[in-house]
Amino acid sequence: MVRGIDIHVHVPIPERYQSESARARSAAMRAYFGSRATEQRPIQDADELADYYAKLDMMAVLLVSDTETVSGDPPVPMSYVAEVVEKHPEQFIGFGGIDPHKGKAAIQKLDEIAGLGLKGLKFHAGSQRFFANEQRYYPIWERCQELGLICLFHSGTTGVGAGQPGGGGIKLESMKPIPYVDDIAADFPELKIILAHPSFPWDKEGLAVIRHKPNVFMDLSGWSPLYFDPLVMQYAKTICQDKMLFGSDWPVVTPDRWLRDWATYEVEPAVDRKIMRDNAAKLLGREDLITD
Repeated sequence: MVRGIDIHVHVPIPERYQSESARARSAAMRAYFGSRATEQRPIQDADELADYYAKLDMMAVLLVSDTETVSGDPPVPMSYVAEVVEKHPEQFIGFGGIDPHKGKAAIQKLDEIAGLGLKGLKFHAGSQRFFANEQRYYPIWERCQELGLICLFHSGTTGVGAGQPGGGGIKLESMKPIPYVDDIAADFPELKIILAHPSFPWDKEGLAVIRHKPNVFMDLSGWSPLYFDPLVMQYAKTICQDKMLFGSDWPVVTPDRWLRDWATYEVEPAVDRKIMRDNAAKLLGREDLITD
C-alpha cells in the first residue's frame, strides 16, 4: 500500500547530462544548506532513490527543468526521465521541463512530454528569467491545458543562488503567486497548477490563490514543517485540506526529516491522508492508489 506521494523530488541526473556550471551550482547549494541538503550517505542514482522510497512505502514525482537559454546548460533528455519511470513504475511518476524562451520548439516539446507518459512539467521563473503571465507565453499554457499536463510553478524565495553575489542574478519578484500564477489560473481554468512550496514570503498570496481558484494546489515542500507560517497549517487542517500536497524537495529536504517534523502537528488522520496521498492521487489521475 502506498502511504504517501511526494510531489516534489528532483530526479538524480547522471554526470553525462551535467555541465560544469550545473555541478558548480549544485555544489554551492550543498555548501549553503550544509548537512541539511544530504542524507548521511547521499543517494547516488535513480535506482537507489527508488529503493529509498520503496522502504518508505511511498511514490515520488520526479521533476526536471530546462534553463538552457539563461544558463547555457543542455537540458536533461525527457526520454531519460521516462526511462527512470518505466524502470520503477511502483515508485516514480515523471514530470518534464521546457525552456519557455524557445517559442514553437517549446510547444512541440510539450507533445513529446505527453507522448512519453509524463504527467506535467516544472517551471522556475527565477532561474528561467521570465514572467509567466506575459501573453507571449500563453500558447504554452494553452497547449498544456489541451494535453492535460499539470504545471508546477516554483513560488516564493529560492535556495538557487542563495548566498551567492546578487543571489546568482535571480530576482524573486517573478515567483510571486499574484499576479503571475493567478493570472494563468484565471485565463486557463482547466489547467491544473501546483504552487511549489508554501510561497514564503508571500504565504498569504499563495493561500488566497488556492482558495479562490479550483484548479490551483499548493505543495508543502522545500521547508521543514516546523518553519511553516501558522496560517499555512490552519488552512491545511481546515478550508484548504483538499488543496494541499505533501512534498519534500529531495535532496534539499529529505522525506525523513519532513515527516518527522510534520508529525509534531498531530494532524487529524483523515486530513493527513488527503495531504499525504489522496489529493495528489486525484490530481495525477491515480485514484487507484487510494486504498483506504
